[in-house]
Amino acid sequence: MTVHLFGGVWSPSCANFALRRTIEYNASEFHPKVLQTVKTNFYVDDCLKSVPSADEAVYLVHQLKELLLRGGFRLNKWIFNCTEVIYSLLEEEWTKGLKCLNMNFDNLPCERALGMLWNVELDQFQFNIQVEPKPMTRRGLLSIVSFVYDLLGYTGPYVLRAKMLFQQLCRLNYGWDDTIPPEIAEQWGRWLKDIHLMRFVCGAGLVQETLASDTIYGQCILETLVK
Repeated sequence: MTVHLFGGVWSPSCANFALRRTIEYNASEFHPKVLQTVKTNFYVDDCLKSVPSADEAVYLVHQLKELLLRGGFRLNKWIFNCTEVIYSLLEEEWTKGLKCLNMNFDNLPCERALGMLWNVELDQFQFNIQVEPKPMTRRGLLSIVSFVYDLLGYTGPYVLRAKMLFQQLCRLNYGWDDTIPPEIAEQWGRWLKDIHLMRFVCGAGLVQETLASDTIYGQCILETLVK
């Protein structure tokens, strides 16, 4: 079998298997950083990678292209937050949003990355969540909370507030379609009002915090970017 259906539940695992086989067959000819990028920075057909300099990015991009082409993978739709790296590739290899820009005057676009918005110009992950009205019930609350897709967990502290409200409703034995009590409805309304404030920045440097209580427990590592 040489072709897999797009969207098949088995397709991601087959793609990852083929990526790793490509690494194994060509490991002796490429730098370990290139091999490690394929192992740890690909999520199905997306590759997200941050490096300290434009020169290192240019080297990595061309090495990745050469390596994965040997496995039948032609990498394209590239985008970077550095024009020097962008111009190191042919225009036909750029993502569609770059081709219509004037690089001297226009800001770099926002792109989808792992289900989130990446503001390329500012180098930020952002969340633009448009919530449709739902009934004030357990079912409605869960529907909206589940709508916040965040693979990397950046919205965790914010979404946690809504999950705690859902937990209260479960403890009070409210049914899926029972109207929630006024005190929880008020807190839910405040949560919805603040949903547009979610905006997160990713960078280097780590600050670690640990939280534990009767209600929740967890650990958070905050990332800061120093330029």
